[in-house]
Amino acid sequence: MSKLISLKDLEFLLYRVFNAEQLTGLPHFADHDRTTFDGILTTAERIAEVYFAPHNSKADEHEPQFDGKTVTTIPEVKEAWQHFAKAGLLNARHAYEDGGMQLPSLIHMAANAFFMSANPSTAGYPFLTSAAANVIHAFGSDEQKATFLPPMFDGRFAGTMALTEPDVGSSLGDLTTKAMPAADGTYRIKGQKMYISGGDQDITENIVHLVLARIEGAENGVKGISLFIVPKFITTPDGTLAERNDVQLAGLLHKMGYRGTTSTVLSFGEQDNCVGYLIGDAGRGLMYMFKMMNEARIGVGLGAAMIGYRGYLESLDYARNRPQGRAPAEKDPHSKPLNIVEHADVKRMLLAQKSYVEGSLALCLLAARLVDEQEAGTDAQQREDSGMLLDLITPVVKSFPSFYGPRANDLAIQVLGGAGYTREYPVEQCYRDNRLNPIHEGTHGIQSLDLLGRKLWQHNGKGLKLLMARIHATLASASQKPELAALVGEYQAQLKTVQETTLLLGGALQKGQVTEALANSALYLDMMGKTIIGWLWLEMADKALDAFANSPVQEEQQFLAGKCQAAQYFIRWELPEVQHQARLLQSFDRTCLDMQADWF
Repeated sequence: MSKLISLKDLEFLLYRVFNAEQLTGLPHFADHDRTTFDGILTTAERIAEVYFAPHNSKADEHEPQFDGKTVTTIPEVKEAWQHFAKAGLLNARHAYEDGGMQLPSLIHMAANAFFMSANPSTAGYPFLTSAAANVIHAFGSDEQKATFLPPMFDGRFAGTMALTEPDVGSSLGDLTTKAMPAADGTYRIKGQKMYISGGDQDITENIVHLVLARIEGAENGVKGISLFIVPKFITTPDGTLAERNDVQLAGLLHKMGYRGTTSTVLSFGEQDNCVGYLIGDAGRGLMYMFKMMNEARIGVGLGAAMIGYRGYLESLDYARNRPQGRAPAEKDPHSKPLNIVEHADVKRMLLAQKSYVEGSLALCLLAARLVDEQEAGTDAQQREDSGMLLDLITPVVKSFPSFYGPRANDLAIQVLGGAGYTREYPVEQCYRDNRLNPIHEGTHGIQSLDLLGRKLWQHNGKGLKLLMARIHATLASASQKPELAALVGEYQAQLKTVQETTLLLGGALQKGQVTEALANSALYLDMMGKTIIGWLWLEMADKALDAFANSPVQEEQQFLAGKCQAAQYFIRWELPEVQHQARLLQSFDRTCLDMQADWF
């Protein structure tokens, strides 16, 4: 069994829950079939296991170094990058004419799951590069595309996004980095950015920074922000490197986890000669960057899910092979000790992990399936609807895995006991790595304001209606199975509470009670996350029972029974927390809002 992901789980999600083979009926994916899908996944699994997983702990122990001139990483990072690029995975989703595979997002995300489980730090470099290239592909000029995309897709160039500034943080409208027009149509960039993942390294010839800056004279706030390509080395139209650009590494940041990915402070224009190329129209930079940010948010969700998943599999393997203690009713001291997987409280911790990480992976794959429907669907209404639903759930896709993934890792450490707290086992690194995910690409609080303050009400609430339609379709199917009748009833009771809370908060916002309605938005985001994950677990249980009836293989039946039990756990143990959250939200509880800064 793979220690990166349960292959049975991945196959179940792709082909039973999300019907990946159905995508081959779309013209854009017509050249593919299950054979090509499985081939890509097999390739990803092999590269992840051979070139990424073996140096995960080594990259953590020997983090990148900066001697004042050059950044050095351990050699295995570059080797892994090269194998990833050589396999065509940097541009797998792009069209054939761009050298891509026209791979569905669903399969691409499943392939990426192996890398995020194997080594999230090294995986960060190609994933950031793909996201940066996608922005240039979507909004760049023909010349920019011709200059930068081929070397990014073949692995010569890497990519980053440079948003955050030392004194600005998440408040991008206050950024101070300037862009001054030059006579040749380019710009001179001046400012400093920090927390730039992959901002400098020794694995590629060049690094293409996507930098948010304000053109001199532009208005304050987000409307005055533009987006620029700022390469580490000036690049000629044929991809040849010229002189070094005025981009300097001010220093490396030393992180709790994700240590193999450089986190940098970059200075642009110290010599007043940092060349930048405007992407698209001036003043639309934040809109362009949100393409990368939304893609990155889904990627963060996947990373959090898979780091949690890796920890779950490690703790499950340990529990199955660690004899300790006896059943409470067993009084014979000479009896054989049980493997700890047999103890009820260990089962609780493993079930919680399973429900979090497998539910989170299902959520990420749902987002990928919606991307495919939005981008490649043949029906215009379906494309629009899938886009609206994806937009609605993106804050949840980012936030639920990044909140519950670390909780799963915490439980994995607990399952291993004292061993889990040592560096001799990988679960402590999983916890440290995963703790970043609730922070970057928009914190939990930022995602909650986005969901409750904006996403729910866009297009007259159409996205929420589409979500409810899918939930009710699952309820209708699951209610036909006697084994799920009780769970369906329990879910429906919680769903009613969530709907009532949503209506109440929406009414308050409509009346202008913005401060009160959004004060506890983090609770609402968690509530919505549990509602969606509970729905997905019902969907998985429904599909598992369909498969169970046709599977004579005992191992397969055990896997499917485990799916149903995890669904039961989540709906009975986790989902009822929405009742407490609803009481606080519906009463517009002011405990946190009324706390005064001087009282701390």
